[in-house]
Amino acid sequence: MTDASLSKSHCPTRVEFGRQVWTRVAEIVQENNWSKVLLLTDPGLKGSRLHRSLVSSLESLGIELEEFDGIDPEPTDKNVVSALRVSSALSPHALVVLGGGSAIDVAKAVAIVATNGGEISDYEGIDTFDVPPLPLIAIPTTAGTGSEVSGAAVITDTLRNSKMAIRHAHYGPATYAILDPEAISTTPQHVAIHSGIDAFVHAFESYLSKLANPFTDAQNLHAIRLISDNLRPYVANRENQDAAFNMLCASSMAAMSFGTTGTGNVHCMAMALGSKYPIPHGLANAVCLPHVAEFNFIATPQRFAILAATMGIDTRGLSTLDAGRKAITAIKELCDDLNVPPRLRDVGVEKKDLPEISEKCFLLNYNRWNPRWTTEKDFLTLLQKAY
Repeated sequence: MTDASLSKSHCPTRVEFGRQVWTRVAEIVQENNWSKVLLLTDPGLKGSRLHRSLVSSLESLGIELEEFDGIDPEPTDKNVVSALRVSSALSPHALVVLGGGSAIDVAKAVAIVATNGGEISDYEGIDTFDVPPLPLIAIPTTAGTGSEVSGAAVITDTLRNSKMAIRHAHYGPATYAILDPEAISTTPQHVAIHSGIDAFVHAFESYLSKLANPFTDAQNLHAIRLISDNLRPYVANRENQDAAFNMLCASSMAAMSFGTTGTGNVHCMAMALGSKYPIPHGLANAVCLPHVAEFNFIATPQRFAILAATMGIDTRGLSTLDAGRKAITAIKELCDDLNVPPRLRDVGVEKKDLPEISEKCFLLNYNRWNPRWTTEKDFLTLLQKAY
């Protein structure tokens, strides 16, 4: 854990949550006197009941509304450029986004460039802009990325074939987050699995981070408890409103925390793999998670012991080491129950590319946050074990 004098906790997003809370969107627009709104939507949600209802509620206010849905599953700078064309023609007062992490990241990128100018690649890194973005209302339709409250947006730079992380703890998160279980009731099963594991990894890695603090610990442990109890039933039945609601809350809690603490080797490896292969981010996380958990265990066995108890494992009478190892077993069982592919080869990774990917991993410098120092050779060993 970092020195207490350097610890912090910050979430500028106003979070509203509950059933039918999506109806608040039109009220928020009206309260702020926003007369021109750009709506960004995941293409698969265009024409859905929730999309139609949202459009109708905004149009009933006489709002000048334009829509954009040209968003790839792994968002690119080209998606941002296309959305900015629509935004420039409208000059909106605010953005509304209905979608998963990809759509929300594109919306955040558009909001940044619309007020700061230039291209989204100009803002790669941490705190690289200082003009507030356009106001953004985010309605997540997956329970996983937590992009609605996180300070980060991840966009693929198609020229460099690499993923850019644009981070700003204050200006990065959406202005409003609308957490409604109805919005994730039609999530395809494979997306529910990948995004749910992604949320777990956010909480898991944030809890183990070198920068963890009492505030982030509280959020992360409760997120882990909620995910451990609700991810399986949510995947089994996305219309389980209680499980869906708890997954949405857990996802946002974890994202509020990792904006402060950073993540770790799971995300580092997923970022490097995603820049080489079209693997969904959550799936890459899921495949790497058990291997990284085993690697990081010796750095902080006490925290692993707490994780085991949080995940519902009876650790009474066990030593710290034995209790901590139970967390690794519980993680493997979670992945098995959700039919996560066990190996990188199962998701299309080729063995010949592992040295290049390990080099990328090391250069990403997640050693800032990961509890165990990891060399390029360590990354190669991890990738080979995962392969």
